[in-house]
Amino acid sequence: MKPEQIREKSNEELVQLRDDLLEELFNLRFQLVSRQLDNPLRIRSVRKDLARVKTIMQERRFAKEEQTTQKNEGE
Repeated sequence: MKPEQIREKSNEELVQLRDDLLEELFNLRFQLVSRQLDNPLRIRSVRKDLARVKTIMQERRFAKEEQTTQKNEGE
């Protein structure tokens, strides 16, 4: 998933996507251990997507805090 696609999503959608990716990663790891995983590279792509989602969530959190700080300084 590309960062542009992730940025288009709302905060609620990002939380849901993060939860879905975490669940998928758990399932993939379980399949890996039980030797049922067909494509081991899928773990890598899920981990990267999860990192992208978390990064964008963190960027939004920092932007919101910065706006709050600037607003409070203006008063």
